[in-house]
Amino acid sequence: MDETVRNSAALLTPALRERLLANGRLSGFDHLPVVKFFNPVGIGTWLATELAEDGDRLFGLAQLGDAAELGSFSLRELTTLDLPFGMHIERDVFFTGTFPISAYAEAARENGSITAAIRILSNAARARSEEGI
Repeated sequence: MDETVRNSAALLTPALRERLLANGRLSGFDHLPVVKFFNPVGIGTWLATELAEDGDRLFGLAQLGDAAELGSFSLRELTTLDLPFGMHIERDVFFTGTFPISAYAEAARENGSITAAIRILSNAARARSEEGI
């Protein structure tokens, strides 16, 4: 097993880890998502806003099936999932959170998925910036 691929450093840069830890120290706020993880060969999308001091417990929005849910999930588990074709959970390097996590949760519930919520909220953010708001 290649440890460089199988550790959390493959999913989080030091800067992202620090932002998540900083948000974790300010728990209870409606933070912007810092990072998006996804399963490249199946279901599974996660938006993380906070990382606990233990370096493992993330908080955010996760969808593994029908409904997206706010809650905690394990970074260690994400890094050790064995997916088909030798694939692993990936970080979306192009994702930027533009609204608080509650907005993504609400849009995901209304539209059926986190990916639909991201698309809708990204379009709203783009429209706002074009209007100069």
